[in-house]
Amino acid sequence: MSTNVELNAYIRCLVDIPSVSGSEGDVARFLETDLAEKGFSVELQDIAPDRQNVYATTKNVLPRVVFCTHLDTVPPFYGSSEDDNYIYGRGTCDAKGILAAMTYAVMALVEDGIDNVGLLFVVGEEVDSVGAVAANSLSSQASYVVVGEPTGNRMASGHKGALKVRLDARGKAAHSAYPHLGDSAIHRLLDALGDIRDAQWGTSDVLGPATVNVGTLSGGLAPNVFAPSATAEVFVRVVGAAAKVQSKLETILEAHPSLSFEIISKSDAVFCERLPGFEVAPMAFGTDIPALKKFGKPLLIGPGTIHDAHTAREKIGKVEAAEAVAYYQDIAKQLLAKIL
Repeated sequence: MSTNVELNAYIRCLVDIPSVSGSEGDVARFLETDLAEKGFSVELQDIAPDRQNVYATTKNVLPRVVFCTHLDTVPPFYGSSEDDNYIYGRGTCDAKGILAAMTYAVMALVEDGIDNVGLLFVVGEEVDSVGAVAANSLSSQASYVVVGEPTGNRMASGHKGALKVRLDARGKAAHSAYPHLGDSAIHRLLDALGDIRDAQWGTSDVLGPATVNVGTLSGGLAPNVFAPSATAEVFVRVVGAAAKVQSKLETILEAHPSLSFEIISKSDAVFCERLPGFEVAPMAFGTDIPALKKFGKPLLIGPGTIHDAHTAREKIGKVEAAEAVAYYQDIAKQLLAKIL
């Protein structure tokens, strides 16, 4: 069986183990056994019931370069299939195909006598990066962490950060035929959202402009009743410091004193290390990188496209997955040459 055929079969094996965020235990336990059989020293890190990170090192040597991606997928689970060019299934490009490519790359490096490399596979990237946060308590001597997400085999110059906020408006219910007796929370909320959408949230020479999205909007009782309450969730893709964006949001909301707000999550924009020999591009989506404080300088690259991730026809190209195995080895060698 050729290496590429083995890689494709490994991707399908991983995809066929359901691991929707919150239920990553089965794939973690599979990897614990499988990686041990492949010669790694494997540590499972408990995060919550049926949720474990997987940390694999070589010969009990703490790695100087760590390859990291995530175990979890978005719902719903669906199994694998393939044709001549692609492997399909939930998690193929986000990120089990990447996990497989990293594993085969590190195996090849070890066969070449390079043992300063390791693997870190974490839970919860799709939700809250809880696995990446917890991973900082693991033993580490890493100078670099190569994070895998579907970047189309391009090396990321960086990626946008995030500010996610919940807005709550309160009003007074009344019959809509008598406006003087009521106060619509929806109207108040829409006024604030208009100001937020009209604002400029910054731009970066590397990442381009920040973007804002009103992702959810709810409230009201009936078309003929002024809404007593309304809620919206807003997501700003940040191109600099999240604190600066939060400060601007708070200034905007000073003009809307009837609204309250809660910061759900925030992270600064990320700027990544780059190496010669790779096409470079910025990424708009977020990753675990802001949470991986203990694993050195970040790089971001992986096969597959983000436009296939989270879709009903998620896929990864067989050729690009094999290319990733090769360039992950090249990346490790370039980084180790900087360190050693």
